[in-house]
Amino acid sequence: MDDTDVEQVTLALLDAANDKDSEVQDQVRKSMLTLGKQQPDRVLAMCQDYLLKHPKLVVSHRVVVLQTIELIVGCRIEEISAPRIKSIISLASEEMTRSKDVVPDWQQAASNILVAVGNKHINDIMEEILSKFQPGFLPHFFVVQTLANLSDSNVYGMVPFLNAILGTMLPMLAMAKQDNMKWVFSSALCHFSDSILEYLANLDKAPDPTVRKDTFSGEIYAAFDILFNNWLQSREPKLRLTVGEAVGSMCHLMASDKLEEQLPRIIPTIVSLYKKNTEHYVISKSLCQVLEASVNMGSRVLETQLDGLLLTLHQQVSAPVDYSDPPTVKNHNEVLRCFSLLANSFPDRLVMYVLQRLENSNERSRMGSLAVLRHLINSSSSTMESKKLLILASIRQPMADHSNKVKKRVVQVISAMAHHGYLELEGGELLVRFIVQNCALHDTYQSHQRATSDPEEVTNEALRTMCDSTLHLLTTTVGRLADVLWPKLLYYLTPSQFNNATTPLCKSLIVLGNKKKSNQEPSFKIDFTQEVNLPSPQTLMIRLLVNAAFPFNSRGHGPPSLSLLQILSINIHPKTETVWEKEIPPLLSLLEVSESTAESLDKKKWDEKLLELLSQTLTSIEDDKWVCQFAAEATRYLSTYNNALEEKSFLYRCIGVTLQQCFNKEVVKKQLQEVLLAARHNDAIEREGVAMGVGLCANSHLEGTLAKLDEFGKSDAFKKSPSIFNLLKERNEVEVEKVKSTLILCYGHVALNAPPEKILSRIDQDILRCISKHFNTKDLTMKLSLIQSVGLIARAISRCVKKQGYIFSRKQELITVMLDFMKSEPSDSLKTPVRPLVMTTCANLMSLDPPLSENESFDLLKVCVNGVLSLPPDTHTPEKTKDEEILDPKQRKVLYRDTLAALQELLRSILARDPSPDGLQGIFKHIESWLGSVHDHERERAITATSNLLTYYLESLTVKCMVSFHNLGALLGRLSPRCSDPLPAVRAAAVDCIYTLLSIQLRYEGFSLDYRDEGVEGLLPLKGALENPDHSVLYKTCSDLTKVMSKRLPQQQLTTLVFMLFEGLVDSQANCCRASSVILNTLLKNRGAGLQDLVPEMLEVLHVRLQSITEEQVRVAVGQTVLILASQHLQTVINTLVNQPLPYDSWTSEMWMAMGADPIVANQIMEMVMEKLVITAPYVDKKESMMRGGMTKVATNQPLAMTCGLKELLLNGQAQEPAVSLFPQLFSCLTVRLGASVGVMPPKDNNHKHSGSLHVAGVAAEALRILLARAQLDEVMKRLDEDNAWDAMKELNTHVTGVTLLARAMAKHAGPRLPAIVESLCPSLNNIYECQRITVTAFFSELLNHHVATELLLIDVLMNNMMERISDPCCTVRMLAVRGLGNIAVGSPEKVNKYAKELLAAMSSGMEEKDDPGKLITLEAMSGLSKVLLHLDKNNVHLLVVYIFMKIRPFLESDNDDIRCASILLMGNLSKFGSGEQVFKDQIHNVLVSLLLHLVDPNAQVVKACKYAMRVCAPVVGSEQITAMFQNHLHEDKSLHYGEFINDLTKYLIQDFPGMLNFYHISVIQFFKSNWAEVRAAAAMFIGFLLGNIQQEHLSHLNMGTISKGLVVLLQDPDPVVRAKAAEAMGHFH
Repeated sequence: MDDTDVEQVTLALLDAANDKDSEVQDQVRKSMLTLGKQQPDRVLAMCQDYLLKHPKLVVSHRVVVLQTIELIVGCRIEEISAPRIKSIISLASEEMTRSKDVVPDWQQAASNILVAVGNKHINDIMEEILSKFQPGFLPHFFVVQTLANLSDSNVYGMVPFLNAILGTMLPMLAMAKQDNMKWVFSSALCHFSDSILEYLANLDKAPDPTVRKDTFSGEIYAAFDILFNNWLQSREPKLRLTVGEAVGSMCHLMASDKLEEQLPRIIPTIVSLYKKNTEHYVISKSLCQVLEASVNMGSRVLETQLDGLLLTLHQQVSAPVDYSDPPTVKNHNEVLRCFSLLANSFPDRLVMYVLQRLENSNERSRMGSLAVLRHLINSSSSTMESKKLLILASIRQPMADHSNKVKKRVVQVISAMAHHGYLELEGGELLVRFIVQNCALHDTYQSHQRATSDPEEVTNEALRTMCDSTLHLLTTTVGRLADVLWPKLLYYLTPSQFNNATTPLCKSLIVLGNKKKSNQEPSFKIDFTQEVNLPSPQTLMIRLLVNAAFPFNSRGHGPPSLSLLQILSINIHPKTETVWEKEIPPLLSLLEVSESTAESLDKKKWDEKLLELLSQTLTSIEDDKWVCQFAAEATRYLSTYNNALEEKSFLYRCIGVTLQQCFNKEVVKKQLQEVLLAARHNDAIEREGVAMGVGLCANSHLEGTLAKLDEFGKSDAFKKSPSIFNLLKERNEVEVEKVKSTLILCYGHVALNAPPEKILSRIDQDILRCISKHFNTKDLTMKLSLIQSVGLIARAISRCVKKQGYIFSRKQELITVMLDFMKSEPSDSLKTPVRPLVMTTCANLMSLDPPLSENESFDLLKVCVNGVLSLPPDTHTPEKTKDEEILDPKQRKVLYRDTLAALQELLRSILARDPSPDGLQGIFKHIESWLGSVHDHERERAITATSNLLTYYLESLTVKCMVSFHNLGALLGRLSPRCSDPLPAVRAAAVDCIYTLLSIQLRYEGFSLDYRDEGVEGLLPLKGALENPDHSVLYKTCSDLTKVMSKRLPQQQLTTLVFMLFEGLVDSQANCCRASSVILNTLLKNRGAGLQDLVPEMLEVLHVRLQSITEEQVRVAVGQTVLILASQHLQTVINTLVNQPLPYDSWTSEMWMAMGADPIVANQIMEMVMEKLVITAPYVDKKESMMRGGMTKVATNQPLAMTCGLKELLLNGQAQEPAVSLFPQLFSCLTVRLGASVGVMPPKDNNHKHSGSLHVAGVAAEALRILLARAQLDEVMKRLDEDNAWDAMKELNTHVTGVTLLARAMAKHAGPRLPAIVESLCPSLNNIYECQRITVTAFFSELLNHHVATELLLIDVLMNNMMERISDPCCTVRMLAVRGLGNIAVGSPEKVNKYAKELLAAMSSGMEEKDDPGKLITLEAMSGLSKVLLHLDKNNVHLLVVYIFMKIRPFLESDNDDIRCASILLMGNLSKFGSGEQVFKDQIHNVLVSLLLHLVDPNAQVVKACKYAMRVCAPVVGSEQITAMFQNHLHEDKSLHYGEFINDLTKYLIQDFPGMLNFYHISVIQFFKSNWAEVRAAAAMFIGFLLGNIQQEHLSHLNMGTISKGLVVLLQDPDPVVRAKAAEAMGHFH
């Protein structure tokens, strides 16, 4: 290779080194480096010359060249000649120092060259640099910087020079006046010191092992003197910092006596830097080095500096540490290192200092002290051993700090202390308490508050989680702590302030207990007399049991509490073990179910299970004294739960169960007295809890309990005298009412829980007597208690009455009192539970004898039904009055739910007294007026109540004799329209009601209880259909409903039903009007024969009604009526509808659609429409306007209207039968109609404003789409939808594509239908309308693409038609005909040779078509010929091969992607006809370069075509390796690594066709001017690999001058990718 070519290329690369694109820059560098590695001396020489010849080159460009030199030197240092090294050193030195000003990028690049050379040639470098580092002259900034960097990169080479350098440098220091020079000297001294220290630390590897520290001490000290005394005072922070850093490194090299002498100045000065600089890490590192040097030499002066030093270090360690900011973390760690160094020398002073600082209440200060303390405990354990008690005492103060940040540090310290044996010492238990206290923290933020942005912030949750983990770790990993924690942790279980810590506490105690129990350690058994601070066994059991009752509170303390209870069993009482081992595990498994939550747990049953466990436990203990103590402690423990009333209420019940087991009557009496006196009667939950507890006690102690209640009722608690101030804390009147309320509730619960055999005799004299005197109260609390209590008494009586008859004489009196309470409630709101409680109580009373009179029942129903159904919806928020609290939405929902449930319970209890049709009607008449209410919530309540009532009626029905269910029609008439109510809940309930009514009717007809009528049972699935009803579902549902009703309804009740339904038409709800119309329509359809005289009148009514009816279902019902008319007067109805204005309104459309319901009518209409479409002109040409001359196609009215009507008709599913029978004719008709509609405007109707909005082709396409659906050609439709064919068919520019897709789908999925369709379509090919010819030709053309044409014997018909169309006057038709002829090769390849002559003639003329503006016919001819060639016999084509090849070649570089693609494919397909002939092989080689470069064509299809063509032409190329390569790598669906491919290919070309290299590289160079950047880039790459792989002997075949000139031009290409590839190619010039 000619040197001038390499130089030309290198020069071009140097010119391009500053390219604006970074990727090109990188590639230029790589190529320069590649060339440099091959010929380092020559390329380095050129780089040098380039810089010398261009002294004014921009800095950025200079920098790139210098960086290139550095890279070449760095990797080829061994191969560069000594003279070249010297000249490079000289150049770099000159570049670095040419400008006296500092130009960082430029001079740094030059300096880097010197450092790179210095790694090998240190002596040469030093000679050059020291020449610019002369005594008496201030050197250049970068000379010093280079020396510093050299000392880093080549320690062993540089250190021997440092003594001399330092000697020269010292006088210079005094001359440095500029801050930047001072900075670079300081930085250099820092680097020198570090290098010397590294050298001394590795003397075994050093070239001169005689070097000693004192060799440098004098110079270092002299330098230190200037830096420390003069420069450290600078105002420039960056300089101060670097000087400080240097001082730290220099201290290690100073003579010990000098360091000792200077320490009192060094330490305060470095410490003072903290105030002047923000980058504290460097200062701390320097200070750490000073301290390390001082400690290493055993400094005595250091102690005198301790006070100031500790103060500063403490300030640093107290600074915030942001873990997202590494310098703050590194600084913190350096400071802790300083403390460690000092701790080893001055342990006592250091610990005392840190502990004193702990007393400072400042948050940051404490956090710092704690960080140091933790560090010292962990890292200096031997030093700290004697300080343990002192530290334990001192940690107390920070433990009292309120800051969570401080607490977090304290926890970390405690964790460290635990692992080093502090917690076993006296005072260690306080640390445990601290951890537990913080396990009990409550959440920091409420949901509406926003967290702060402090990175160090510690939330309560975070601190609590940390303490949970710490407690767990102490329990599980520090074995010696077991006796510190067990049993002392039990203490924390009972005080309420530790509630939130229960879960972690229990878990730790479980671990400890299990370990001690399994190891049979004596300490497992707790001596509660010795452990005076622990709660008693009874208190522990109480606490854990109440925890278990609310298992999801306090972070899920239920399961751990129960598990701990089981472990503690023998410690609680030896006899509990057996019971608990059996009973507790099943309870735990209930809670451990994965979906168990507070919502899913049945709380009532859960409480009963726990009370049963308590009862069993107390029974098994058999120790009355223990049980009595348990009761006493439980009562005392009540006050603990004053802020948790649900828990307190449960504890009252526990006390009740305990007193049942207590045989000491005095104790029972005393505990009852305490409970009643100590209770906080103002709270409803507590009142209920007290009453339940007292009631449970009465189960075993009825007499004693009643006596105590009587005594309490007469006590001072109910007097307003001052004598009881001391006892009941001055109760006012309101409180007295609350105490009375408790007492009243107690009586109710006593009645409920007392033994049945004892209670009846006490109801009147002891219980009602005590509560009835309060009936006149106005106090709400007392009212609620009275209502509840009366209900409980009624339940108690009814329970007893089952066993013994009893007439409750006070029943009516109590009901009246209850109703008075209810009447006094405000009618417009629901704020209190009075209503539900009254109704529940009345329901309980209803079952008792004597029964109520008719009037009494009527009043009861009226008050209760109206009082509940008239309430506003539960979303309504009542206005707040002065003394009332507003219920929150959740509470309000619960109250409403309870109220409606209570009403239903009451209605059932009333019906139970008279379960007959009359009894039912007596209740229903109070409800029925609410069923038609305008308010949704009222209708929903009424229908729900009715459904509930009817279900109950059916369930309790016993038919003893044949009785008529005389109100069935009236009930059905009222309820059936509700099946279409707007509210889903009402609809569902209405179906339930009808189902129940018909089931009742079946029972009255004498059918047995288990009989299931198929029709009636079919009603229930209708509910699902009604959840979200559309029109068709409503039709079906109401229709099915009506059929079942009419079948089961006795004849005499039909009239009633019909009249009720007429009423339903004016229902307040439009949906129910709809249902009425559908139900009526169904009934009338069944019996419509006699109504024919009324048809004209009905049509008139319907016509008027339709103008205002908006309900879809009613319109549908009307449509069915129109169908009857159409079956009698078809022509009249059609004429009327066709003359309606276009586009049709929804009414007209529905009429058309309705007529499709009758197949006979539909068939007649379809034939009529097809006849009209054939004989009527589809459009007329009109001038666009007087101003513009163009013509517009405007649709004619009648065919358009007919098409619209046919579309609507086909929408009816019933039209399927006639649509299928006429399918071929309809399909052909609509396809041709579609062709004639594309690009056609709708007719203008000045009377109808929407006429212009009609899409003429869209109507035909939609009709065709619906026809395919009716013919059930689902696969055809699916394919068309996937391909968006419908949109394509409607528009002029995509119509042909759309029709092609239609034909393709039909050929693939509807083949058997094609012969009839083709027959119907053929006449249209001679149509005068060009648009229709295009449509049919496109359809036929695509059919030829599928073998189905041959299978169905259509091939000759289709081919003849295509041959005729070749000479059609329309260009598009001709193009489609050529396409069709080509398609035969795909659809019926076996027929190709039969038509060979015609096909070749047609394709050849197609490629020469003159009247072909978009080259579309040419493209089709090439594509077609490609396909046909695959199947033609060789003798048919042989003579034409080269002729076709010549015709194709110009198209290879066409700008049209499709033509490029088709020509390449055709070339590939020609290959099989020319194999083995030299002339054909030459043709392949002529185009091979073009194909190779188009493998990166921007068009993906062209790339695929190239791969295909090259793969099939491969055998013709004449090289086995290239053939194998093409066939292995060039697969259309696989990606190709183009670079590797071309690289390998050029190797084979060089090897197999050396004589053609000249031709190839000239061909490639021609593509340097290609229109496509990708191709230009590929051409550059091709040349690059050719150069890279060529051997010396073949170089003569290449014109290197042309190549280099071409690449140089490409290096200036506008596209950066091309520039990069050109640069890459240049890298191969070597």
